[in-house]
Amino acid sequence: MILVTGGTGFIGGYLIRHLDRLGKPYRLFLQPGIDQTNLPRQAEMQVALSSLGDERGVRSALQGVDVIYHLVGVERAGVKADLMETEVNHLTRLTSLAVQAGVRRFFYLSHLGADKSSAYGLMRAKGIAESIIRKSGLNYTIIRSSMVYGEGDNFTINLARLIKISPGVVLVPGDGSTLVQPLWVEDLVTSLIWALEMPATENAIIEVGGPEHLSFLDVLKMIGTQLKRKKRYVEFSPVQLSFLTQFLESRIKGFPTTVFWMDYLAENRTCDLDSMPRNFGINPARMKHKIDYLNSALRR
Repeated sequence: MILVTGGTGFIGGYLIRHLDRLGKPYRLFLQPGIDQTNLPRQAEMQVALSSLGDERGVRSALQGVDVIYHLVGVERAGVKADLMETEVNHLTRLTSLAVQAGVRRFFYLSHLGADKSSAYGLMRAKGIAESIIRKSGLNYTIIRSSMVYGEGDNFTINLARLIKISPGVVLVPGDGSTLVQPLWVEDLVTSLIWALEMPATENAIIEVGGPEHLSFLDVLKMIGTQLKRKKRYVEFSPVQLSFLTQFLESRIKGFPTTVFWMDYLAENRTCDLDSMPRNFGINPARMKHKIDYLNSALRR
């Protein structure tokens, strides 16, 4: 039995749909109050309804579980996110109870740049989480991923929204030269599932990304071209833009970007271009070939 946490999120939603198509038995760990619109509607899907802070509920959810895909994240919550509670306290409880329950494999989705000594809150939290998992005694696979995109994402769609609402000018942190390596969600989820049968991925930290290094400005222009929106991209102080983002995020419901974008874009977030073929035998898709969903996404 596979337990999936974060199955109502962007990546988790793709994962459970893949598991369902493959006929693999899984149980969705569903936290109270979470939006369920992203779930498949199969009657045979098992659900464990509990908070990760509820030890009794977690114990019950782990009964008969062999594998955990831990995909819970709070980055969408932005300034309201409690990184230490989610990435440290809840994870510590989950890994401890998983050991007691005899779970044989634990998958964790991290970020390129994760480091418990990082100056950036999100990367520091991910680094601490990785350390907890490595010391837990569980057989683990940690995937450090680049930015992930696809229909329903929190990356390209919010950038598209930002371009759409910007009055002729889009503010870019610094000169926009920070490198990213966008990875299509279907390629990432395929690697997560294939890793189940790949001994080389056990007790390993694997960095993955798409097939190209792109500057953040290149990504913005690519999205603008897809939307047929002509904008002027203007350099802006990253520090000032971070403060501006926090201000707007706290006052405008659903503002497209969050404070964690500054963490992502503070440094290059890339790995080897052959990471997916070398580790998983997957030739990842190029971004410009997979973003035709943006126009319809903005009309919803």
